[in-house]
Amino acid sequence: MTQYGYEKLVNELKNLKEVERPNNIKEIDTAREHGDLKENAEYHAAREKQLFIDARINELTQLLAQARVIDPKTITHDKVSFGSTILLEDMDTEEELCYTIVGATESNPDIGLISFHSPLAKQLLGKCVGDEVNVVLPRGKADYEILKVFYKEINFE
Repeated sequence: MTQYGYEKLVNELKNLKEVERPNNIKEIDTAREHGDLKENAEYHAAREKQLFIDARINELTQLLAQARVIDPKTITHDKVSFGSTILLEDMDTEEELCYTIVGATESNPDIGLISFHSPLAKQLLGKCVGDEVNVVLPRGKADYEILKVFYKEINFE
């Protein structure tokens, strides 16, 4: 992942530990004061929320422990790789598409940021300008020609 993706996860983890979980504990205490726990919907909802928060804390902790931060500026983009921006031509419609390959936590297909785990990215990795790629996507098969591979600074905001 990029430094941005790493920091995004660190901030989410910090918020869960320092804000969300303490607030949830207060919600549980407040709900306990309302009496019988067997029939206390507020209590059960707060406990369920606590389970979700704890699970997310564990998930983020594991992700961060295994994270490998990569600066795409330091990679040569003569072939499609992590951090590459790829200009493609759909060989059926002649439409040009532009995607940047990023980490899973940073992906946002609506603005052209696709995860390196995505079906398209997996089939583009290692390809060069001029390569024709037949890809299998969830929507079906597609044929693309790689027009350009380059590095472009990403604005995640």
